[in-house]
Amino acid sequence: MYKNLLPIGSVVLLRGGTKRVMICGRIQARAGSDRIYDYSACWYPEGITRPDEMFFFDRDAVETVFFVGFQDKEELDFRAAVLDRLGELEVRDGRIVSKGQV
Repeated sequence: MYKNLLPIGSVVLLRGGTKRVMICGRIQARAGSDRIYDYSACWYPEGITRPDEMFFFDRDAVETVFFVGFQDKEELDFRAAVLDRLGELEVRDGRIVSKGQV
């Protein structure tokens, strides 16, 4: 379900957007929401200037990838050990957990 997510630092343009954003989080939930998004991002090149300017979106909203973020052994191991193995998730008590987890 979460295989092949872009790494942190990737710079993309969202469908219908006019300014690029930089991915700064994966498998994210907006505070107070039960929806889980593939990514969170901030303006590029400004970075995170205010928390209320963060973007939350899924991979299908990406129109163009301008830069793929840094990928080293640590990123590849994280992807194999965590991201590629994630099943269905939900937000419970403000935390992202596997569905059915007690």
